[in-house]
Amino acid sequence: MIGQIKALIQSWDDQQAAYITNREQRFDVMLDVIARVCDSSATFGGDGTGLTVLDLACGPGSLSQRILDRFPAVDVIGIDYDPVLLALASAWLGERHGSRFTPLDADLAASGWASMLPAGGVHVAVSSTALHWLEPSELVALYGTLGGVLPEGGVFMDADHLRYDSAAQPMLTELAAADDERTRRAAYGRGVQTWDQWWADAVALPLLAEHSEERTRRFADRPPTPHAPLELHLSALRTAGFVETGVVWRLYDDVVILGRR
Repeated sequence: MIGQIKALIQSWDDQQAAYITNREQRFDVMLDVIARVCDSSATFGGDGTGLTVLDLACGPGSLSQRILDRFPAVDVIGIDYDPVLLALASAWLGERHGSRFTPLDADLAASGWASMLPAGGVHVAVSSTALHWLEPSELVALYGTLGGVLPEGGVFMDADHLRYDSAAQPMLTELAAADDERTRRAAYGRGVQTWDQWWADAVALPLLAEHSEERTRRFADRPPTPHAPLELHLSALRTAGFVETGVVWRLYDDVVILGRR
């Protein structure tokens, strides 16, 4: 079973990289920021001792895995509302890192998810290629909650496509689209799976198939969400009490934003 899970994780990373140019580079930048948090505080060890990271909409655990691998004493809490992906993350990261990864089944679009967090609190929150699924109003509410969850000096990072305004920024929009197309074309030329192909393999695995019906039920009434531009993210973070906000990495419209409480 673990061999099948490992293969699914690798194929997930491959198909996600087909949509995100230099995906590993943006992960590396996020890890470097976490290292800076550790090194600049007497509270945490350089190996992540004492540090708890919250991975919002963690999916199958791609970012959580990299955090756990780089910082051998860190604890990571992964929240997701997709029962298939959360089951995959639980199996994969539980095998690799044991109790240092805690999965939480929660809907970030609803209020109250923060009440599920441990009493010890979290120090860093991250997300990758996920928060675009939230409505702008839900995103603003999420950032407001994060402002209360993270302590003073706590850091939040989000890596995602934050699209240009096609009317006001037509050239930038075209450049970003061309970059996306080049990346997809190269990946598919190497035989990388599409999104639909990956999901067909995932739900064929008994461990994940048992959650497939529940996944369908949960997302049946969730229409596509409108675009939330970079400025909305940064403004919402400032309103939520983050004293420092900005971009720490960017390639066209693929952005890693940072907020520091």
